[in-house]
Amino acid sequence: MRGSAKSLAYEDLKRAILTLDRVPGSTLEEGELCDRYGLSRTPLREVLQQLAGEGFVVLQQNRGARVSDMTHYTLRDFFLAAPLIYSSILRLAVQNARPSQIEDLKRAQEAFRTALQSGDTTERALTNDLFHRITGQMAGNSYLLASLDRLLIDHTRIAMTFFKPKSGAKEDRLALACAQHDEMIACIENGDEDRAAELALEHWALSRDQIELFVMPDGLEAPLGVPPKQKSA
Repeated sequence: MRGSAKSLAYEDLKRAILTLDRVPGSTLEEGELCDRYGLSRTPLREVLQQLAGEGFVVLQQNRGARVSDMTHYTLRDFFLAAPLIYSSILRLAVQNARPSQIEDLKRAQEAFRTALQSGDTTERALTNDLFHRITGQMAGNSYLLASLDRLLIDHTRIAMTFFKPKSGAKEDRLALACAQHDEMIACIENGDEDRAAELALEHWALSRDQIELFVMPDGLEAPLGVPPKQKSA
């Protein structure tokens, strides 16, 4: 699909889902998407099928497609699985990384560092996503890579909260995340798989407590009023 209207639709929808421009659980109207990307329904459905296979989209029989949900149930599974997957990925990355992949990871880290300095929430989330996807490619395990790719969809959507300046993600936490990326690269270069696996868990802990910021609504600004008096028995 490279260079075609289909590939543009695919990449644009992926980005919109990761950055919350397409809200979790929202409907993807075929008519609107066909108009937006200049596609007929058949190639658009091929795009949606590919996105569904990767976990970005859910296809519903006779009801079209919707963006994959982020409910309390899915997030519970996410938070249980993520540390196991991330630590295994980094351990295997140390064992299997090729020099060209290490260079790719260093470039991704520089892009992440630049995004942190710019304050651009979207670029912070997307460059962080790229960094971790490269570690998955380094690991070279198709089963773990499939799990990592699905985890990173939700991780990146949560990161859109984590990386917002007003989210409580203070500069020291962001600096620590960046420093941990640097140490991951060093572990991979030096063959220290035990420290890499340990570091994955430390890095994960930075994101773990952002769950409430993502799932809880902002405080109500309107007064709630006075509760009605209960009748006496």
